[in-house]
Amino acid sequence: MSGKDVTKAHKHHDVEDRTSRLPKKTYEKELRRLQVELVKMEDWVSAVGARIVVIFEGRDAAGKGGTIKRITQHMNPRITRIVALPKPTERERSQWYFQRYIDQLPAAGEIVLFDRSWYNRGGIEKVLGFCTADEHRRFLRQVPIVERLLVEDGITLVKYWFSVSDEEQERRFVARIDDPIRRWKLSETDLYSRSHWVDYSRAKDELFVHTDIPEAPWYVVEADDKPSARLNCIAHLLSKIPYEPVAHERLAVPDRQSDQGYVRPPREAFTYVQDHAAGLLG
Repeated sequence: MSGKDVTKAHKHHDVEDRTSRLPKKTYEKELRRLQVELVKMEDWVSAVGARIVVIFEGRDAAGKGGTIKRITQHMNPRITRIVALPKPTERERSQWYFQRYIDQLPAAGEIVLFDRSWYNRGGIEKVLGFCTADEHRRFLRQVPIVERLLVEDGITLVKYWFSVSDEEQERRFVARIDDPIRRWKLSETDLYSRSHWVDYSRAKDELFVHTDIPEAPWYVVEADDKPSARLNCIAHLLSKIPYEPVAHERLAVPDRQSDQGYVRPPREAFTYVQDHAAGLLG
């Protein structure tokens, strides 16, 4: 990427995230505090063998990915993982619809964040005709059953719907079109969410009627203000997990092993990466 492209990318990044009621320093300080709590929560999950599933759904460009990124930024990838499944294979299309999602559920001591989930069938598949009417009806009947079974088995299931206004979604789409860093986020399917805005609204309303159940309710995150949405979602997630601080034995760094008898090969024997950073010092 050229220097010009990098400058343009930073400019578009600022445009896309410009609208916030929070001062930058206030946002960053609270984000840091919440991320420390997330690590504490993760420690507790690992220690007690809890199983946590968090679902992120909503409009395209509503800020789901950015929130997930901030949640996982300092967490252990061996404990907390993101699931963003691609289109189903031919074999997977012949399976029970929930089967490939069930395979991603956490074992004891794990957290799974679904960046879109089985709710694809209630949204994009319904709107764009990727499933039949019968498949959609069956899905709406089965979702509450599946989710109640998960909760009954001891899984903590938290579902977030990121809500973004028509005007804000359009602004974010426009900001991404010429941004070389964010261009991958804008697909032809994403653009259908503009031309089918009302269809998506109807599908979401129907989805909530059937799947906003007491055992696994939907929590709506108002996401026009991205920084606020991130903080609100993380704070709420922490409130839904009954974690407690886990005591850790204090570690001490041991003395380095003596290098007596060891002769390091000459520097010229290795190929080093060019010092690109030195060229930036002027």
